[in-house]
Amino acid sequence: MTALLDVTNLRGGYGRVEVLHGVDLQVHTGEIVALLGSNGAGKTTLNAIVCGLVPASTGHVIFDGADLTNHHYRDIVKAGLIQVPEGRRIFPNLSVRENLELGAFARARGRRSANLERVFAIFPRLAERTAQKAGTMSGGEQQMLAIGRGLMAEPRLLILDEPSLGLSPLLVDELFALIQRLHADGLAVLLVEQNVGQSLAIAQRAVVLENGSARFAGTPAELLASSELKRAYLGL
Repeated sequence: MTALLDVTNLRGGYGRVEVLHGVDLQVHTGEIVALLGSNGAGKTTLNAIVCGLVPASTGHVIFDGADLTNHHYRDIVKAGLIQVPEGRRIFPNLSVRENLELGAFARARGRRSANLERVFAIFPRLAERTAQKAGTMSGGEQQMLAIGRGLMAEPRLLILDEPSLGLSPLLVDELFALIQRLHADGLAVLLVEQNVGQSLAIAQRAVVLENGSARFAGTPAELLASSELKRAYLGL
């Protein structure tokens, strides 16, 4: 089966500092892949290179059969590869509605109204706060807004970078239930998370990064069956 996202031998970093050392990663249509690893393993750098925010020095990023390696991030968004970044990065001085509408700026602009209604159906709390400044919302509400903004672009693949960071346990449960609902609707998700247990519970496959290299790629069952892998890379 041809992968929707096919990353091969990816190397890159910041200036002369190479963070990724030949990483391979695939995400198929309608699949959740958990990208795991400790802080500094290279997860966020991988996302940034895939999304065109940091250049790759070697390797390829193929999305839906097209080589998008080192393309401008606007081209990558237009292709339907959308990232919800770590830390949410909403626009605090803009309203909820304005933040959401910006999500459709580069892609799906003509279907903005319909997608806005879809987001409000998924997140009723956002519908109740359309005029509220985003910066005055709670952390959980801001994460809803960040994900909703990503959905406004009609993603074919949604990259979620540490979406549970800073959320209460109850909101974390709600977040993972939401990811499962999006997956049930056919959305492919690359889930970058420190929450190993819940990530593996909903993912079809997992990739573990260590020091910029992929040390494991396979099913959650295969990962959890290895006490050595669990101890070495997941702290379990």
